[in-house]
Amino acid sequence: MTFVRPARPDELPALVEHPDDPERNAATRAYLTQLLDNACTRPEWCLVAEDGDGQLTGSVVLWTMPGHEVPLAVVLFEAPADSPETGSALLDAAAATAGELGATELEHVVDSPAQAPQFQRNPERRGELLRRSGYAVIRDGRRFSLRPPVEAGGTGGTGGTGGTGGLPADDPRLTFRSLAELGPEPFVAVLAELLVDTADARLAADVQRHGARRAAELLFEETAQLKHEPEWWELGYDADGTVAVISLPAENPSVPVIGFVGVAPAHRGKGYAASVVIRGTRVLVAAGATEIRGDCDAANVAMARAFERAGYANFADRLEFARAL
Repeated sequence: MTFVRPARPDELPALVEHPDDPERNAATRAYLTQLLDNACTRPEWCLVAEDGDGQLTGSVVLWTMPGHEVPLAVVLFEAPADSPETGSALLDAAAATAGELGATELEHVVDSPAQAPQFQRNPERRGELLRRSGYAVIRDGRRFSLRPPVEAGGTGGTGGTGGTGGLPADDPRLTFRSLAELGPEPFVAVLAELLVDTADARLAADVQRHGARRAAELLFEETAQLKHEPEWWELGYDADGTVAVISLPAENPSVPVIGFVGVAPAHRGKGYAASVVIRGTRVLVAAGATEIRGDCDAANVAMARAFERAGYANFADRLEFARAL
């Protein structure tokens, strides 16, 4: 018999410990501590499964953007390999709790290969459990990472591109103007133009559901929830005066990210995709980033190549799942 309940205070942040896996235990404890400190979760959102003998056998944690009241995803989902019933019970309990808090959908990501902090080993079994509980794949993604070279004396700064020696230079063909100067409307307009033929499955689904303009507004609003400065977000203009690229670098609760980048249809084929990744990288490094991550849909081959040309390495693949509540 499996019983799912909120974790007790003495069970946080460890949840389920694996005696033969100290690396995993340390990483997941640190991750959950960070989530609790950043208000990405709450103690009552941390659920554990126990067997008839009172032993902890699995866990799942609801996650949201810092300080938000409605869960958006589940993390730290673990269940015994020989008990799919435990996995289903945990996912159903998380869905019920999230629904009571006003959520209409929950997401979960599965990274391959398994790595800190969630160590999602056996992704095939995990995917099977998710599908059994009503989740479906909404995106097949590729994850990229860069540890920029650090100048002697450090980087420092809060914006712009100072302190970025060692990185590729900005594309001299582009002139950048920031959100602080332009305001949101030109950014939303460019996003709407880009989303019409996006290769990203999630964004294409938003366009189909809401139309390009509303999908662009939602993308702008969602990305704006990440930590950023108005000076970081920029449009890049070609020599002919038209918008060629958009760059929305930011920081999520764990790491700085490229966020969203794109090249306007009229300017594709000029090598600007790598240029805009480099620009976002330089902005984040100037703000002190020591590691930067980005991702794209597996179908977006041009963007994957742009990350690689900008010096990023594809360190993992990521399946994104969602379940309607």
